[in-house]
Formats: sequence, C-alpha cells, structure tokens
Amino acid sequence: MIAAPMETISEVSISEVFRADGPLEIALEFAVIWLCVYGMFRFLRGTRGAGVIKGFFLVAVALALVIRIFGDATDGFARLRFLFDRLFSLLAILLVVVFQPELRAAMGRLGRAQLFSTRRAQASGLAEEIADAADFLSRNRFGALIVVERQVGVGDLEAGTELDAKVSSTLLQSIFWPNSPLHDLAVVIRNGRVWAAGVQLPLAEEGSVASSLGARHRAAVGVTADNDCIAVVVSEENGGIRIAEAGRLTEPIPPKVLGEELLKRLAAQAPGFVYDRRGEAAPT
Repeated sequence: MIAAPMETISEVSISEVFRADGPLEIALEFAVIWLCVYGMFRFLRGTRGAGVIKGFFLVAVALALVIRIFGDATDGFARLRFLFDRLFSLLAILLVVVFQPELRAAMGRLGRAQLFSTRRAQASGLAEEIADAADFLSRNRFGALIVVERQVGVGDLEAGTELDAKVSSTLLQSIFWPNSPLHDLAVVIRNGRVWAAGVQLPLAEEGSVASSLGARHRAAVGVTADNDCIAVVVSEENGGIRIAEAGRLTEPIPPKVLGEELLKRLAAQAPGFVYDRRGEAAPT
C-alpha cells in the first residue's frame, strides 16, 4: 500500500491572522506585546544582558532576511530554513540560560519591591548629600570622584578601604580633603551607603575626553561606559562639576542645580539595592 504524500504546512498569511479578530482585540494585543517588549528592554537596560540581546537581535534579523529573501525566491536553502525555524523554538531556553543572573535579581526585586514615593525619598536624600559635598569641594577646588551604583553593581573593583558607612556630606568632604590618604581615588556608593574609598577605576581610552580634563574625568567615563552607574566629578583645576553617565560627560553643572540633576538620574532607577556581577541581590 502506497502511503499518501506528506502534506506541507502552509504558512499563515498576515491577512488571515488579522481577519480572526476585530480592531479592538488587535489593538489590545498589540498594546500587551508592546508593554512586554518595553518592560524587557527597560529591565535589561544597563545590564550585561543588554549587549547580548542586541547582538542576538541583529544576528537573527540578518539571518531572517537572508533566508527569507533567497529561500522564497528559489527552492534552495531548505536545510537552512528548517534549522532557522527550529532555532526560535529554543529561544525561551536560551534566554533563561543567558539571562539567569538578571532573572534572579528580578525575582529579588519583586520580593523587596518598594513604593515609588519611598524610592524617590531615598534618592532625594542621597542626591542632596552628594550635591552639598560637591558644592563644598568645588568652592575649595578639591578634586573628587563619586560613583553611585544603581540597579547593577560595578564588578571587578578593588576597594582601597571598605567603609560601609552612611552617606553624608561631611563624610564625603572629609574623604576628599587634600590631606586625607583616600582623597586621590574614587568613592563608590553601593546600596545607598559609602561602600569604599580609595577605589581604583578603569580609565577610558586616551582621547575620549577633552585634553583639558584630567584622569578623574577619564575614570568617570571609563566606569560608566559599560556599567549602570553615574559618577560625579569635581575638577581640581577649576572646581567645575560634571556628571558622567553611559560613558558621556555633561557640561559643567552649577552647584545649585546639581541636586536636581542627580535626582533625575537616580529617581528613575533608585539604588534601593543592587546585585553584583554574579547576580546575587544585596538588600539595603
């Protein structure tokens, strides 16, 4: 008995997909999809997973274009089309493996969720103390570099002196006083507390900042380029205050508005707790 030939699975056209539901259902589905995608990218922003997902997306788009264009035009690439279709069925498993540290941290975040008003109040207090210290240091031409971690901890940093102290303007002024043994390097604020002073930071490539700016500014650009943190730099030469974020320096900021600028950057991603590069949450 001759077996009947295997039927090929026809692809569902876009018109057939949209014909099944009404305009309201389609709009709601698109809204849900958009919210999911937006939430995912917002969560991954500033993490190691952001670079991975961008690279994966570019490779997937390139492969899809090549296989669909040439595959639909000819009968070739049958094996590549088969592998490509099956690849996306493994996407969920691959994402769980790749983003395991970020997923663990997200679960920790949900378990320790704070009200927006509480987070903003904490960020406001932190911004006020840093701004007050920067104002004092600027007026006295004392150089300073203050790094504030946000949702993702800065990895691979060696603490010159671990402090684990409450953030205060007086403490920051004392650390960067010229006679202090810790004044020459950076202070790192982690979990809303002064984690360490005298911290050596990676320098950005030479030429990435203006020649008139010194090593502190290069360090601020270097540490923020690949990490979810901000850095406040006070120039020893002219007392100018700048903020570094995402590998970029702002123009000099007047001390009177520094607190507002810091609050805008901290309130959206309040440093209630961060997780280190191993993905382990560290509550305040």
